[in-house]
Amino acid sequence: MTEQIVIGVTGGTGSGKTTITQRIMEEFKDVSIVYIPQDAYYKDQTHLTMEERQKTNYDHPLAFDMELLKEHISQLSQGQAIDMPVYDFAEHNRSQETVHVEPKKIIILEGILSLYDPELRDLMTIKVFVDTDADIRIIRRIKRDMAERGRSLDSVIDQYMSVVKPMHEEFIEPTKRFADLIIPEGGSNYVAIDLLQTKIKDILK
Repeated sequence: MTEQIVIGVTGGTGSGKTTITQRIMEEFKDVSIVYIPQDAYYKDQTHLTMEERQKTNYDHPLAFDMELLKEHISQLSQGQAIDMPVYDFAEHNRSQETVHVEPKKIIILEGILSLYDPELRDLMTIKVFVDTDADIRIIRRIKRDMAERGRSLDSVIDQYMSVVKPMHEEFIEPTKRFADLIIPEGGSNYVAIDLLQTKIKDILK
């Protein structure tokens, strides 16, 4: 048993995964903690043209370099440092840069498919699924993509209906059964967040 606590946080797009993660990091700011976004582990696409990269289904398990992610989480949980990849979303490709990450007491892995791989789940101390109604999630996605990514309303809805929704139903929703804790309504569920924080404190003791 390692000394590190590995927490996997997953859920659909716009479910509140990041908010949950932020609440944990705020509560345990006096404890050494590191955040690993699964989005950093999208596969290198240097061999593809820009047009081909733009067609990548980023909600599919095959879009992720799961082997590297498992290797890095394993190393961190064993007290070893890693060089985490950086993904350039403008280029739809992995950057040449990396981020050096030292092992910390608490390791949080957050992403839509963080509970998908069984070997990755086995590395986790606590597995969390953030379960938010689809209507709320699509509204949050529309607001985010239009405000932060300059997307049109039609393009966001089209992508959601053609890719995001079917991928959620096929790959993300089924991972709920692997969760130790299901948090309905994301960051607004203060009771569930308090239970999660209490559990982490118990493990730290």
